[in-house]
Amino acid sequence: MELIRGAHNLRPRHRGSVATIGNFDGVHLGHQAVLGQLAEKGAELGLPTVVITFEPLPREHFLGDAAPPRLQRFRDKVLALRRFSVDRLLCLRFDAHLAAMPAQTFIDRLLVERLGVRYLVVGDDFRFGHDRSGHFQTLQEAGRAQGFEVAHMHTFHIDGGRVSSTRIRRALETGDMDTAEKLLGRPYRINGRVLHGDKQGQRLGFPTANLRLGHNPMAVRGVFAVEVFGVPGEPLRGVANAGRRPTLNGLDHRLEVHLLDFHGDLYGRHLHVDLLHRLRDETRFDTLEALQAQIARDVRNARAFFRAHDAPAGADTPRDGTPD
Repeated sequence: MELIRGAHNLRPRHRGSVATIGNFDGVHLGHQAVLGQLAEKGAELGLPTVVITFEPLPREHFLGDAAPPRLQRFRDKVLALRRFSVDRLLCLRFDAHLAAMPAQTFIDRLLVERLGVRYLVVGDDFRFGHDRSGHFQTLQEAGRAQGFEVAHMHTFHIDGGRVSSTRIRRALETGDMDTAEKLLGRPYRINGRVLHGDKQGQRLGFPTANLRLGHNPMAVRGVFAVEVFGVPGEPLRGVANAGRRPTLNGLDHRLEVHLLDFHGDLYGRHLHVDLLHRLRDETRFDTLEALQAQIARDVRNARAFFRAHDAPAGADTPRDGTPD
């Protein structure tokens, strides 16, 4: 998959494509259905598939700190999209200039002149252009005039509800990791490179691999039982804290992973961490001793979860383990 950062990096060879436009936050089963729809049309027409997305997300531009948390950082989105039949990912910087662009200008300059779109798939409620003046019918009319087909995304339902990033966000915020996994089609995953931290975990007797999550707030927070990929013997199991580490007066968003029964150097490794079960909310403790005792309970509860997870079907053991 070719990553193109900005319309200014489009070249003549990029003309002629089938495309879709959206945030693709989470790359969930609904998104995957769209990508399959796009891949089929691309194969039929003999054209490459293009996903057009934005960074920052439009809601972050307009709402700032009041914007809902995202499911993925941009890097995680790229890694997720690489698993599907996407030839090119065009990331447009969503700023005041793009927000003020008239809908017709967006169509003419980007879709027609630069990408030569022959087929476009978007949601029925898709809005774009200055004051959100462009909509599905705008694209259909332009398509008839300019010679490209516009199709709507097939709605994807699970358990009586539409699969959406909002629904997944609600599941993550309440710790319902099973529902999130069902809607995503995979466990909720965070990727990142292990960086040096402040060594507090090591001093507490529970060394951690630290993955910084950036400035944008994440939809998930708390302490989790996890499986980790990117290390010898993968997957390895562990306990992870996602959040700001309030007891240690943390400011940035981090994922701190303590691997069970592991001894080794992980610095510089790129890890893929699947969050399987939330053990508890992130909590501020009055003393480091209280935090240390709670981490020990978290480790025991994580081991109980994995014992239940590994139990044969029908065994008299609850899936979420035995809380300590």
